[in-house]
Amino acid sequence: MARKQSLLDDLSTLPWWFNLILAILSYFLLKVVVPSIETENPIFKGIAIALPSMAWVFSLLFCLAALASAFHSWQRGELFNNQTSLTSIQNLTWQQFEQYIGEAYRRKGYSVEETGLGGADGGVDLILRQEGKTLLVQCKNWKRRKVGVSVVREMFGLVKAQGATGGVLVTAGAFTKEAQKFAQDTGLELIDGQRLVRLVNSVREAPLKNDDALSNQPKDEKLCPKCGSAMVKRTARQGSNKGKQFWGCSRFPACRGIRS
Repeated sequence: MARKQSLLDDLSTLPWWFNLILAILSYFLLKVVVPSIETENPIFKGIAIALPSMAWVFSLLFCLAALASAFHSWQRGELFNNQTSLTSIQNLTWQQFEQYIGEAYRRKGYSVEETGLGGADGGVDLILRQEGKTLLVQCKNWKRRKVGVSVVREMFGLVKAQGATGGVLVTAGAFTKEAQKFAQDTGLELIDGQRLVRLVNSVREAPLKNDDALSNQPKDEKLCPKCGSAMVKRTARQGSNKGKQFWGCSRFPACRGIRS
């Protein structure tokens, strides 16, 4: 569950320059405009007398939010610039990976909202807006297994439920063939390690170094077609296939994906 944010947290998600404008505007309104308004209403008169003394409080709040926003922007820039290869991207924590992807899209001209609701297990991590279009983004920085079709189905449901223009799934690894087929049929965009490198290089001055991170991905036939986890060889104990061997998901019974 996402941590409940304070007002300062919410304001710090706004651009730093916008918070500075709010700081100046709030001080001017409370210190100059409100006292100059004439009224016979005793309640408003009392408010008009009290508010000017609070002008510095609101102005300070917006200034602190501007500083926090500028610091977060600098942090994201450093995180983005310090990754030199796909391997270093794969070594990021899931929170850092979300920030990294968000920064890449910011540099492509998108307005990026970091929801903080996705987490390591699922949900929408980023909301991209550009030219009236809204894209939902889910980030999966999985190192040892591919992203399976169940994750893509979940994303498709989120896009439909929220009425978004489209959806994007990003991983520094790869997707199963079933996931790719489902995305192709539904119009979702999948960005795997190779496409991620191209995305990042399009907004970086120095391109990422070539490494063998992609070649170390496990073979698709040994991965679960539903969730992308590793498969293990099992023997059927009942039914018409009793005694026959098959590949079953290592996450059984949570996942019942099989391969013959």
